[in-house]
Amino acid sequence: MSVYKNLCYNSIDMSKATYYDETNRKRFAELEQKLEELPYFCRDFFVGIEVRTSVLTRLGYASDFAVFFDYLVKKTIEFKGKAIKEIEIDELNAVKTFHIERYLSYLSYYNYNGRNYKNGERAKARKVSAVRSLFKYFYNANMLKENVASKVSMPKLREKPIVRLDDGEVGELLDNAEAEQKFASSRQNAYALNTRDRDIALLTLLLGTGIRVSECVGLNVDDISLANKSFIVTRKGGNRTILYFSNEVKDALVNYIHTRKDKLAQKGLDEPEALFLSLQNKRISVRAVENIVKKYAKTAAPLKDISPHKLRSTYGTALYRKTKDIYVVAEVLGHKDINTTKKHYAAIDEDIKKSAAEKVILRDDN
Repeated sequence: MSVYKNLCYNSIDMSKATYYDETNRKRFAELEQKLEELPYFCRDFFVGIEVRTSVLTRLGYASDFAVFFDYLVKKTIEFKGKAIKEIEIDELNAVKTFHIERYLSYLSYYNYNGRNYKNGERAKARKVSAVRSLFKYFYNANMLKENVASKVSMPKLREKPIVRLDDGEVGELLDNAEAEQKFASSRQNAYALNTRDRDIALLTLLLGTGIRVSECVGLNVDDISLANKSFIVTRKGGNRTILYFSNEVKDALVNYIHTRKDKLAQKGLDEPEALFLSLQNKRISVRAVENIVKKYAKTAAPLKDISPHKLRSTYGTALYRKTKDIYVVAEVLGHKDINTTKKHYAAIDEDIKKSAAEKVILRDDN
């Protein structure tokens, strides 16, 4: 086992591992595989940032580094034809500011491992930010003569419009989830009827608590206390906290848990620990939840691209409007940085914008 693995892995009894533990184990394995393809000195960088980053963040860095080094050996004279794993840390001194500026342009359309990719400004900014972090780390460690990456201007990013459901759309989405006939295809309606109680509980929980899709997928039956209308959720970073839900959410969960138990009993199956199950009676996947949300959101808001994260934004907005307390919103949503909450829920108020539309009168009939 590599030094990096020894530093990152704690002893885990996988028979008692949580969904969070299992997901992280897979991510560590994927990260280790990616590190095997990068220059050896990259391991030092990842060990250096481990204490302040999640494995998912490090996995993103590794993917971005792979693209950068692939660019160097394909597109620069200094590294042309060189094997990526053979690049030495001293050789990074040959990288100049213009190399990284050209890399920024290269990212618009590029080929990596036989597949074509294109990046918008945000994706470019993330990839260049990863490179800047790499150069900053080794410059501060006195292993590079100059931090050339710091001289590269980052792409100017436009504020993305915040997409969420209006109150009427939320009600329509849930009404459609309950209806027997909601889709054009009879086959779709039959499928939806089979999963109706699960889908209603899942959508109601997301809309009524604002939890992340990964947090929802990771829930176990034992995490739910119907008596106290509360549940334990594992946040990003592994912290576990108690959240509360309304009677509306409770009713949806009670109905689903009852249906879930009956279906498992009819098939003679033991109850899995996972709360939300697929048709194969296994823990539902993040992708499946994303598809469920998109499917029902299209029936209520066809012009909006709604994802589970947009349902989180919908809840956060509703909570902010009710409480006018940004700190409560941050606490419930699990934001570590209050500025993240302010950016998404306090800076833009749709009610104010709608109200402003009626303030300017073009023709005064009086």
